[in-house]
Amino acid sequence: MRIVLDTNSLIQSIPKRSAYRVVWDSILSGENILCVSNEIIEEYVEILQPLTNKETANIIIEAIVNSPFVEYITPYYRFNLIKADPDDNKFVDCAISANAHYIVTNDHHYDVLKGIAFPHVDVIALKDFFELINRNK
Repeated sequence: MRIVLDTNSLIQSIPKRSAYRVVWDSILSGENILCVSNEIIEEYVEILQPLTNKETANIIIEAIVNSPFVEYITPYYRFNLIKADPDDNKFVDCAISANAHYIVTNDHHYDVLKGIAFPHVDVIALKDFFELINRNK
């Protein structure tokens, strides 16, 4: 599946002892394709560095940047569908441009997308995506 991971979902899926580690592993193995834009990578760096340290953040970003299972997307149109937190729109624009199956997030700002028929964007909670991966094994 082609997915876009909200930063919070990425952070929860990376630790080896995380219940959601299977999400990160599914990207590393190519079971799922992670779709990112330059803006998303910049946010990942911005959030990861203070949470971990510069070295750990760089290792994670290098794993993403160098993975053959990551697709870089350049959104040419800004849909501005999320008004409550406009910063989240980078993930929506990437998902639409990538024709991603899901945006994986626990952020309730994305709930507004359920009421928008076009462009259609499926949003799935991290827990539900985790369960979907496990069902498909």
